[in-house]
Amino acid sequence: MTARFRLISALAVAAALAGCRSSGDIVIDQGVGIQAFRSACPAVGIPDYTGDITLFRTPGDQSAANVDVVATMTNVRSQCNEEGDKVYTNVTFDVLARRTDTAGARQVTVPYFVTVLRGGRAVVTKRVGQVTIQFAPGQERAQASGQGSAYVDKAEATLPPEIRERITRKRRAGEEDAAVDPLSQPDVKAAVARATFEVMVGFQLSQEQLTFNATR
Repeated sequence: MTARFRLISALAVAAALAGCRSSGDIVIDQGVGIQAFRSACPAVGIPDYTGDITLFRTPGDQSAANVDVVATMTNVRSQCNEEGDKVYTNVTFDVLARRTDTAGARQVTVPYFVTVLRGGRAVVTKRVGQVTIQFAPGQERAQASGQGSAYVDKAEATLPPEIRERITRKRRAGEEDAAVDPLSQPDVKAAVARATFEVMVGFQLSQEQLTFNATR
């Protein structure tokens, strides 16, 4: 899958440092530094173009008149436990679906994935599941819920002490490196990337479905 990725919580510097929660206040009374509280919990989001799935009646015909079912993934939520050596994240979400032909009851099953990314691009693990939507007779819209889980090695999601010290060390005005953002230094950026994990959820799409979402 070649889609670019978008997190629910933006991947700004503060979020990269924080995981689930963060504080990036600048301290100026006793020197300048960055105070950051970094959790090993991964950020959670939906990759671009994978939050919707469109099913057509006749394969190969992607016209509006041929649309059968449209489903959207929403309300993505996560619970994280970082107490042990493995950080456990449970992700839940809702699927809102609409069908064009409301005659009779119908059951529609769509696949979804749960992927762990490291450094914004390296796939660590991927699992595929299914969620089933039940339409009652005459019902146009229906809703279902799904969930997934992921584990991350806590040691790998923790910044090395020397890197953390360089980021949070107070710098006094006039010092040579006082105006230098430590996060702009290549080795610090690389260390933060290595320790940054995200859990991505979305519909498991074919290349044709992915292209349809990206170009519509």
